[in-house]
Amino acid sequence: MLQRIQTVYLLIIVGLMVATLFLPLALLQAGDQFYSFDATGVSTITAEPELVYPTWGLFALTAVISILALLTIFLFKKRILQIRLCVFNAILMLGFYALFGFFVWILKEELAGAALSVKIALSFPVIALILDYLAIRNIGADEALVRSLDRLR
Repeated sequence: MLQRIQTVYLLIIVGLMVATLFLPLALLQAGDQFYSFDATGVSTITAEPELVYPTWGLFALTAVISILALLTIFLFKKRILQIRLCVFNAILMLGFYALFGFFVWILKEELAGAALSVKIALSFPVIALILDYLAIRNIGADEALVRSLDRLR
């Protein structure tokens, strides 16, 4: 069962969320000072970067999403649990954007007049959410196939 298409979807989710951990999500500009917003926090863009505002909650949430997607792959014999974990993972992905929005809202107050420009890595959780939906559909199709074969016995 590891060769199913939902395994590929879940592996891509893991890759996207790990990339989200390390790539910058947004750039902030307050006056002539530039800041990089990634999963670990907001840091200055200088020769020696300094962490201005830590966002470890965002880092932990992204890591949990990655680990949960990886663990879901190995539960191929428990398809109903696999579906439930995928749904929970989708809720966590929506929580990622809620937490990101909260941090941006807090930073807009701290850095008065800061301009925000988002990076491509901020779209990775949306792509992962779509792949999670596709994985749920395919796991459900596998479960329906197994149940129909059980009726024939």
